[in-house]
Amino acid sequence: MYLLREVVRAIRITLVFWVITAIIYPVLILLVAQVPFLQEKANGSIMHDIQGQPIGSALIGQQFKSDRYFHGRPSAVKYSQGKDARQTGISGASNLAPSNPGLLKRVEETANKLADENIQPTADLIYTSGSGLDPHISLKATQQQLTRVANARGVRPEELLPLISKYTEGRFVGIFGEPGVNVLKLNYALDLDEFNRKQSK
Repeated sequence: MYLLREVVRAIRITLVFWVITAIIYPVLILLVAQVPFLQEKANGSIMHDIQGQPIGSALIGQQFKSDRYFHGRPSAVKYSQGKDARQTGISGASNLAPSNPGLLKRVEETANKLADENIQPTADLIYTSGSGLDPHISLKATQQQLTRVANARGVRPEELLPLISKYTEGRFVGIFGEPGVNVLKLNYALDLDEFNRKQSK
């Protein structure tokens, strides 16, 4: 009888903990994550264009090729954009050694391309990040591209400075790292600003 009581007791305890950890806790976390000030982050910080189509996550870097946009940090992984913005691929670096000919060739080609655009080759415009998904570039890398973007959009460089300032994020908890500019947010703001200027004419 004693053994049977202990088995029943163990089963009851297991069921109680299963209800708590597999049902109550996940539901509670889901409800907390959906409160207004956390909902955007909990759902992936997906950004949408003027038509309401997803263009990417503000937490994940994107590739921009046009001179009309600020270029983000190079990546060893392939980003997904547009309708596939929720399927962003894997995170990771190339894991190539500094002496690897492929790495040296890529860095040299990138540096030469930047030189052709009269852009000083800063580290974050040449080297990939460890995660491969970094959505930020430094203020210096942004300022290096300012003239090119302004010329491509037909505006004065100083007109873009307020947007750069708006989407510059400070150090983590005020002390870690350096301020960085969220490239996707900035580039979308450029398109939105241009759209609004055309609408006002």
